Amino acid sequence: MKAGLSRRDFLMGSGALVVSFSMTPILDPWALAQGPFDTHRSHIDPEKLDSWIAIGSDGAVTGRTGKCDFGQGMYTAQTQLIAEELCVSLDRVRLVQCDTSITPDQGTTSGSQSTPTNFNNHGLAQAAATAREALINLAAQRMAVSPKVLTAAGGFVNAADGRSVSYGQLVSGKNLNLAVDPNAKRKAAANWSVLGKPVPSLDIRDLVTARFDFVHNVHLAGMLHGRMVRPPEIGAKVLSIDEKSVRRVGGIIKVVLRQNLVGVVAEKQMQAVQAAAQLKVVWSSGSDLPPQGDFYQHIRKQPSQDTLIVDSQDVDQKFSRAATVLKSTYAYPYQAHGSVGASCAVADVRGDKATLWSATQSVYPTRQIVAAVLGLQLENVRVIYMRGSGCYGLNGADTVSLDAAFLSHAVQRPVRIQLSREDEMAWGENYGAASVIDQRAALDRQGEIIAWECEPWAVSLGGRPGYDTPGNVISGALAGYEPHRITPRKASAPTGSLKNGSNAVPSYAAGSVGGTCYGTGTIRSERVLTHAVRSPFFTGPLRSPLRLQNTFAHECFMDELAAHAKADPVAYRLRHLREPRLMDVVKAVAKAAQWEVRPSPKANWDRKSTALGRGLACVAYEGDNGYVATVAEVEVDASSGRVRATRFVIAQDCGPISNPAGMRNQIEGGVLQGMSRCLGEEITWDARKITSTDWTSYHSLDLAIEVPEIECVLINRTDVLATGAGETAITVVAAAIGNAIFDATGTRLRQVPFTEERVKTAISNHSG
Repeated sequence: MKAGLSRRDFLMGSGALVVSFSMTPILDPWALAQGPFDTHRSHIDPEKLDSWIAIGSDGAVTGRTGKCDFGQGMYTAQTQLIAEELCVSLDRVRLVQCDTSITPDQGTTSGSQSTPTNFNNHGLAQAAATAREALINLAAQRMAVSPKVLTAAGGFVNAADGRSVSYGQLVSGKNLNLAVDPNAKRKAAANWSVLGKPVPSLDIRDLVTARFDFVHNVHLAGMLHGRMVRPPEIGAKVLSIDEKSVRRVGGIIKVVLRQNLVGVVAEKQMQAVQAAAQLKVVWSSGSDLPPQGDFYQHIRKQPSQDTLIVDSQDVDQKFSRAATVLKSTYAYPYQAHGSVGASCAVADVRGDKATLWSATQSVYPTRQIVAAVLGLQLENVRVIYMRGSGCYGLNGADTVSLDAAFLSHAVQRPVRIQLSREDEMAWGENYGAASVIDQRAALDRQGEIIAWECEPWAVSLGGRPGYDTPGNVISGALAGYEPHRITPRKASAPTGSLKNGSNAVPSYAAGSVGGTCYGTGTIRSERVLTHAVRSPFFTGPLRSPLRLQNTFAHECFMDELAAHAKADPVAYRLRHLREPRLMDVVKAVAKAAQWEVRPSPKANWDRKSTALGRGLACVAYEGDNGYVATVAEVEVDASSGRVRATRFVIAQDCGPISNPAGMRNQIEGGVLQGMSRCLGEEITWDARKITSTDWTSYHSLDLAIEVPEIECVLINRTDVLATGAGETAITVVAAAIGNAIFDATGTRLRQVPFTEERVKTAISNHSG
């Protein structure tokens, strides 16, 4: 296969109408923010013309983006965006994603930020709008008419008198030294003909016919194969290696050691596998791990980095005067990304130059850390994104990229590494964080909430490598680089505006900071104190990082409060909300689900029969990056503890919808992954090591499951900014299922996953 696209290939046959733009977002550290723009580390200057759009001499359009598609549909949506703004058909657009030699640095593709970044009045959208206006201005000069009388369509600029000129004729090999015009007008949504349409995924045919090139398919001349040898216990260190132990394995090129990073390189993959299994390494003893059975109590006792997000300073007073005070604690486990295919990367390091083919969501940060760990000049390192195993977050893609770079550097030849299943799940990825969340609320005599206090503990170690922290992933740490660690500190009073990127503040709180309310709810008496605690395992973003954990606790506790007040869960939520868009998705989902107005739980459940229930959950994702509500319907078998989700209705508002088909895909995928995570998934360990290292010990959804009916209600608002959709729906699934179980059985489950044993025990204890 042709490995990558060179700058020369990109520019050949093209004119040079190229437009650039960048934006630096505000980051929320506790929300696991994942990568700012860092144009100082990119040779592509966003103030010049060579970043975003090129028009070929044949009129074809090539776009370049720093936001990649790893299954969330951004390739198709961004292609639609370019086609729409430049008034060409989809087949006239070619999109290049995340190649550090030719695409702009847009940080990391993560956090449902691709749409806000590239589909509003900046980024790729504004570049394309500027390009269209520039073409019209060029045509106006050529025709000696006002630009106001010209229109663009089908790759031509047309005049009212019938004259027209093609884009290729206008550009014709010239460089137009234009900066992005922040005042260039985007096309109104009412006039869209490509954007906003349910375009099927542009790569779906190749994906389902096995013609799509994944990173696993990269093969280079002279390429070798590598395999890693990981420590047998957490914290173990290399004491010695007997290289003679693999002499009888044919094709061995080299045993590579860098502190505690051990790998073998061979001519063939099977030879590398055999050598890794036979290599005799003497390791020190590992670290004693905290017992899993009381882990949630353990993390409460650890030094923590504390943040006071909101504090109205009257919470204790309100609680002292309350008619009722309710308390609950919710727990969420470590979970794996569990990509079906193991991670893979290819590195070609020779002399002072390196090229990586990687499924990383962070090509520029990866370029930076590879240059640093190999001692290379930044401009001599190139990282090319290629899709790998499906992933929303930090699976083994970044770890295996560093593995390949280290091994290729050691042998000065191309090296391909593909992790084993055990490598991936025990030593490859950064897990989604475990957390425990205390909730306390004060109610008045009418059952209204007058104060809400929330105190989450979440574990953390490492994370995205960023531009300068190779130790944030396992390979970097084994090679001797320090991961980001928690620095214990006491919280100070909140200042500025509400920082709710982790959804630690409930949707029903007013979010008051400095006397100004930034939240989506009505409850003015509020206190949210977060604790970040050092994790014994590497952690990182997993789809809806911390937002899911916090929302599970908030929405289930809100359901508890409604039940205590004997109020309908929909009506009770609406009474404590003030954000119209969040209220609208709640109303829309209740209507579509034909919600039965009554309190939960249902009355008169016959425990000998299957219990049926419905549950609601909603959230303003990251406070303002999308609004979603879902109703889950479940069947619960009390005798076995089996929970089967039968139906979901989800209403979602992400502003103007770029592609309704793609949005439905994201909602449906989020529901299924959310089901898997709340009904079965949990990392397990013993005193020294991870024990959930295969599909028998790590319980994701079985391929033979009865897939529930999923009904999507898409709210298309064209008068607001576009927000994210990739992580929104999954955020509310666990809470909705938990609330539905309560509605069916009167049993409140406060710990994920809702395994059959846990459900059966809870029902038995409740009935007893």
